[in-house]
Amino acid sequence: MKDRPETKYTWNGDVALAYQVFGKGPVDLVYCQGYTSHVDLNWESRHLAGFLTGLGQLARVIHTDRRGWGCSDRFSPGDVSPLEVQVEDLIAVMDAAGSERAVIFGSWETTLPAMLFAATYPERTAGLVLVDPFVTYCQSEETPWMYSEDTWERIIEKVRLTWGSPGWERDEWHDEREYLDWFLPWCRASVSRGSLIAETREFYRADVRGVLSSIHVPTLVVGGYEDDEVPSDRNAHFTTERIAGSRLVEPHDDGIAWPHWYGRAPATLEAVGELISGIREEQASFDRVLATVLFTDIVDSTATATTMGDARWKKLIEDHDHLAKATVARFRGTLVRGTGDGMLATFDGPARGVKCARAFVEAVRSLGVEARAGLHTGEIEYGGNDLAGIGVHIGARVGSMAGPSEVWVSSTVKDLTAGSGLIFEDAGEHELKGVPDRWRLYRVVDG
Repeated sequence: MKDRPETKYTWNGDVALAYQVFGKGPVDLVYCQGYTSHVDLNWESRHLAGFLTGLGQLARVIHTDRRGWGCSDRFSPGDVSPLEVQVEDLIAVMDAAGSERAVIFGSWETTLPAMLFAATYPERTAGLVLVDPFVTYCQSEETPWMYSEDTWERIIEKVRLTWGSPGWERDEWHDEREYLDWFLPWCRASVSRGSLIAETREFYRADVRGVLSSIHVPTLVVGGYEDDEVPSDRNAHFTTERIAGSRLVEPHDDGIAWPHWYGRAPATLEAVGELISGIREEQASFDRVLATVLFTDIVDSTATATTMGDARWKKLIEDHDHLAKATVARFRGTLVRGTGDGMLATFDGPARGVKCARAFVEAVRSLGVEARAGLHTGEIEYGGNDLAGIGVHIGARVGSMAGPSEVWVSSTVKDLTAGSGLIFEDAGEHELKGVPDRWRLYRVVDG
């Protein structure tokens, strides 16, 4: 594939970990390919490459091979690292890719370190995607449908004899040409037989059931695949029931669903997109706060600037901005920005905001001009170095209604300042441009 992303490396101790970064979505997503993986050869399958490209349209994807697999450092059969080391590897890869927080995507056996990561590092986990999850490899009282140890030994013997050869899972593949030209070489390139046997023996007693109740991030579980011995849907239901607030989807596609990048790709991508949208909405809500917004502007500023000339007007604005900064600081507000002929500031107490406005419109007279001010208390959104939200628009419109040296407020501000000593005069109901409904406004007359 010509457009394959660059393969990069980072280190966790003496182990080199391979990863790629692609896509430009609004969140980071760490993709851990389960069953087998090779970050270069993953792109040689038109199905898997299409799935990865789809993820890149939803997120900035950090695509990695876990240690022992693919392009990452291999291990000898006697050198298999525990799950917690795989979690540390994910931290190393995220750090190298400049990702503070990401959705962690795991499938099959990579769901175990993914779940352990989410439980251990919630501050770095924006969300969790678990496709055909394993919570334990062997049968237990809670998971009687899982493999027995005898079954695992039969699988190990099959690996020993057929891994990467035409005898390996031929009946489960549904594209004969891709099976021969890509799937089998992909298996061989991803991991050697001896290493796969060693890892299988190391992990078939792994069990993360105890951490499921400690996962408190938005979680998507994808099931819907069944083989003769382990129904993926049973594992998916078990996992969903034990991760609070998780969502289960079970796409089926006429018997060709077993690789998630194959028959289930469209439904899986759609569900991942919905998860990411939900995360974005939730994160945006965290940036919304209740605050009192103060807008001021110089009355007749255009005419005044024309009369004064550029040099005198520039000096006036410099003095104005200095006065604004000092006055807002005096009343413990936050000066968000200057507006050219005014200012935008916020306060966590509406009474202090009103008193700041009155002090400012009085002080600015010393510069030979008059200002007006408007205040509203409502929900605002922080975005970079500026504010957004309906609360900001209302504050600006209220300010535009005030006369020279006047301070006007919305009814919300008046109601919240009861007992503050401020005195208001009813200014009637008004339509505010671009804001629904009619608003009762008040003029500050004392206090």
